[in-house]
Order: sequence, then C-alpha cells, then structure tokens
Amino acid sequence: MDQKTIVILGGGVGGLVAANKLRQLLGSRHRIILVEKESKHAFAPSFLWLMVGQRKPEQIVCEVRNLVRPGVEIIHSEARQIDVANRRVIADTMNVAYDYLIIALGTQLAPEVIPGLSEGAHTFYTLEGANRIKETLPSFKAGTIAIVVSSMPYKCPGAPHEGAMLIADFFKQRGLQNQVRIEMFTPEPQPMPVAGPELGNAVRQMLESKGIAFHPSHKLTSVNPQTRELSFDGKPSFQYDLLIAIPPHRPPAVVQGIGLTNEAGWIQVDRATLSTKHENVYAIGDVTGISIPGRWKPDVPLMLPKAGVFAHTQAEVVADRIASEINGQAPKEEFCGNGYCMLEAGEELAGFAYGDFFAEPSPQIHLHRVGKSWHIGKVLFEKWWLAPFGLKKRILGLTIRLGAKAKGIPISL
Repeated sequence: MDQKTIVILGGGVGGLVAANKLRQLLGSRHRIILVEKESKHAFAPSFLWLMVGQRKPEQIVCEVRNLVRPGVEIIHSEARQIDVANRRVIADTMNVAYDYLIIALGTQLAPEVIPGLSEGAHTFYTLEGANRIKETLPSFKAGTIAIVVSSMPYKCPGAPHEGAMLIADFFKQRGLQNQVRIEMFTPEPQPMPVAGPELGNAVRQMLESKGIAFHPSHKLTSVNPQTRELSFDGKPSFQYDLLIAIPPHRPPAVVQGIGLTNEAGWIQVDRATLSTKHENVYAIGDVTGISIPGRWKPDVPLMLPKAGVFAHTQAEVVADRIASEINGQAPKEEFCGNGYCMLEAGEELAGFAYGDFFAEPSPQIHLHRVGKSWHIGKVLFEKWWLAPFGLKKRILGLTIRLGAKAKGIPISL
C-alpha cells in the first residue's frame, strides 16, 4: 500500500482529535501532519473559570506535543495558502503536500469590525482577555457591568450566559450583589435560539434568578469608550461602567477564494461526511457553516452551533472515513448532529443540555436539572483533555464515559 499523507490545519479540539484518531487507526507508514502556529494549547472552556479566579493560566495551558499521540508530526507554522489544485499547503516556514486535507482552523475574533469595541471592551474569549478580567473584577466594587454578544455567529452559544452567571456569583460571594448590576445584551431573540424555546426560557430563568437583566434583539453598532456608552440598532443607548463583550467572529482568510466557502465565508461541507466539493478535502468544527432544520428569524435559517463538542465528533467521523478509505474499506461513519453542553451556573452548579440538532422540523434539545454532578463532569473533562497521553488520561476517560453511560448520555472520548 502506498504511503499516504494526511495534513490537518489547526490544533484546536477538532484538529487534535482528528490527528490522534488517525494515528490510532493507520499504520506507521502513513504520515499524520498537524500544522498549528502555536506551540502551547489553551483549553478555552476554562477561560470562564480563569476569569473569576478559579484557575490560573498555567493550569489550563499545556504543550501541543503533550496532547497528541506519538507518531503525529507537528509543524509550528501558520498556513498562508491552500493550493487545492496541487494538493499542498503553503505555510510560513515550509510547503506541505497532502493526499488528504482536514481544515480545522476555527474562527478569528474581529473586534475591530465594531467601532470602539477594541478600545472599550474586555472579553473572556481569549486566554489573555480572561486573565485581564480576572485582574479587573476584584477592584470593581459598584456599578453596571454590560455583557454584550456583539454579532452572530459566535462560538460556544452557552458561554455568554455562563460568563454572566459566574460573574454574578463572583460578586455574590463578596456580598456585593446589591452594588453591582449585570445587564446582558444580544442580537438573538432569546438565549441560545438554536436550541428552541424550551431551553431558551430555562436559560433566561437561570439568568433572572441570578439578578441578571436579559435584553434580547439588541444589535450592537458602536461603543464609545470615553463616555462608556453602547449604541444599538433601533434601540436606546446604554451606559456602562465595565464592558465585557463577545467580539464578532470571522472565518480565517486562508480559506477564502479557493471555492470552499459560502457567501458568509464559512466552508461548505456535506453535513454527514464533512467533505467539501474538492476531492479528499474535509472541514470540521467552527470553520464550517452547516444549515440545520428550523429558523431563528423568518428569513434566517438556523446553523449548527460553533462548539467544541461538534468539532470533536466531526473529527472522529472524518478520521474514520479517511482511515477506512486508505485501508481499502467503504467509509460508513456519518455525523448525526447530536450534541451536548454543560452550562455553568455558579456556586459549583451546572445544567446539562443534550439533543439532536438535525431533528425535523427543528432541533430537539432538552435541559437537565441544574446540579453539582454536571459541574463535576465539566471539571473531569477539563482534567482529561489537558492530561498527557498515558494511563492517567485513559483512567479519566473511562471515569467520564461510565458517568455519562449511567445518565444515558452517549459520550465517546
């Protein structure tokens, strides 16, 4: 059998899972190459805990090398061009030829799109931003905190609401809940509209129980850092003392102009196989745009959320399909659209949402009762993800799978 080279662009959740699964399924004569510009990996779900002082940066950062199986080649370089005609990737430091390509480059934050946002806002969507909030919150004793979803789409649809509840809990623990007002704004008509009205209403009730005012259908147009004023399209302006924003998300520039993307710039894929229209080129995770049943506005179709859980599952599907093809077997694995989210609520409590995002006529998502077990599950997942390959990782993975199985949740690690 000829040697095959599989190149994976991006060392986030999807890229790491794809690399490890392929290395597990393919013989050593085949090359698995991961192209990732950063040498260190930061576990994004833990940025929320870092923000409120429950983690230190060094606790949620590790070497990329520690997260991949032996035999996965890593090139620390940034992809600058994808040459699909000649099956090669042009990076900063070298060119890499491929037989199969998996694009797992995620999204890019673009605060500069909204005037004043870069200068006026904090964010917990980056490691550095979450750490700055950690340094800022202890000195904030009174006033109004605005938490703003600046535009759609954005990754991890539960994170803004989790962030708001964790911040509310931070001030409650310090006896400042009556001095600090938290107001949340989003262009969406409800929390997490992709999950339907049942879950949206449940999340809104969770927010209100924490004293957080929720303002839907507020599209941010500009920020005035000098006067600390937010402007919205067709809505009254709002004064804040501290602004925490989820910046606009944009697709990476390297995927543009090569016949892979839709009008919005996200890569179009077959939703079951994650294949693009170019032979042997796949895309997974946040860089993709996948339509699902239903609409969140009459003229706006729902899209599969940009979330690590989907990137994880999609990576396994693509790895299985590529390995099957290389091994002379018919690919069978397909992405089914199932997903879940552990929603942090503060006080070491969390809710759990799970369901089928491909269900007709609209996604069928349900929220389990808020409790400590879901928070513990999220902590265990963090420890599993950051653990180097070896016995510890296998034990943690088995613990999570057994716990999920006991609750009837099909989670594979």
